[in-house]
Amino acid sequence: MPEFPVNPTRLDPYKNYKFRVKWDGKYVAGVSKISPLLRTSEVVEHREGGDPSMFHKSPGQTKYEAITLERGVTQDTAFEDWANLVWRLGAGLGTEVGLKDFRKDIIIEFYNEAGQLVLAYKVFRCWVSEYQALPLLDAGANAVAIQHIRLENEGWERDTSVTEPVEPN
Repeated sequence: MPEFPVNPTRLDPYKNYKFRVKWDGKYVAGVSKISPLLRTSEVVEHREGGDPSMFHKSPGQTKYEAITLERGVTQDTAFEDWANLVWRLGAGLGTEVGLKDFRKDIIIEFYNEAGQLVLAYKVFRCWVSEYQALPLLDAGANAVAIQHIRLENEGWERDTSVTEPVEPN
């Protein structure tokens, strides 16, 4: 099978700099970096009692690594609002955690150079395990202030309804 069935003359893989993130049906402003989608299956080794020199290997439990989203600090409160559903300091006994809605499914969309949607992944039952509101502040630096959230999740899958578009000339 060709690497790009709809665009067989395309030679280059997609670039990694055009993407968007969506939760609660809305795009999240300013996300500039997303850590890799990574899943790992443990290896279970076993051997037969009469064969001391050879191990067999089979898959064990699979886990999905947390995903980190980064963006420049602005007035948008989407990261903070979600993090506050997991823990609200001073919210009062029994209301510190928003158990009803602290988990969200997110969608990561990936675009080609022409801005056409080419891939999308659904990430399930995410919740914020780490929130950095402000970075190290340094009066001698020349950099953008970056905030991040770390999302624990219970798996992801490719959205197969998103297919390769015909690319413009």
